[in-house]
Amino acid sequence: MLGGRIKLRVVAGSVILLLAAGAIGCEGFFVDPVLTSMAVGPQVTIEQGATVQMSAVGTYNDGSSSNISSSTYWSSSSPDIAQVSKSGMVTAMSPGQATITGSSGTVSGSTTVTVTLVGLTNIQVSPANFAVTGGTPVTYTATGTANGQQFDITSSVTWTSNNQNVVTFSGNIANTQSVQATTVVTIVATSGNIQGTATLRVNP
Repeated sequence: MLGGRIKLRVVAGSVILLLAAGAIGCEGFFVDPVLTSMAVGPQVTIEQGATVQMSAVGTYNDGSSSNISSSTYWSSSSPDIAQVSKSGMVTAMSPGQATITGSSGTVSGSTTVTVTLVGLTNIQVSPANFAVTGGTPVTYTATGTANGQQFDITSSVTWTSNNQNVVTFSGNIANTQSVQATTVVTIVATSGNIQGTATLRVNP
């Protein structure tokens, strides 16, 4: 925007344009901040048939953040386990674990939803008794009993051992360490308040 006084002076046949102090001004302009990352939540365990609302908080290149849940595109890695609506409402369909992802343009964030059985009364871990040489991985499965029926709930239980120095888990795979003497480890599968156990003997 031009403002102030403008003067013309003729010098040796030439016209010189003189702009008085403050004659030229420029109004500021605003640039929309750019979305750089997104946090999606919650990470939750819910029973089959239950629902939970997802939310997304975006962070921008100017350091600001805001709730962008309503403008986020939602998807599920396993709709048969957990469906998600356009508004981010998750419905638990069947036992297992699904990744829920929120996207806005090229930016995305994700969380996990674990679905457990309603009325679970028992967990059976297999193999129930097993022996391996240290360093050998063991794959476990979990069968849950609910309302008189049995279901494969391997992916929806939490796998742990009572001796993390000898056995740690990656999903349902027990990773065993080398030992100096035979060590008996208890394998535990947990879903809510229900646990199932197995015995693993790790040999030198």
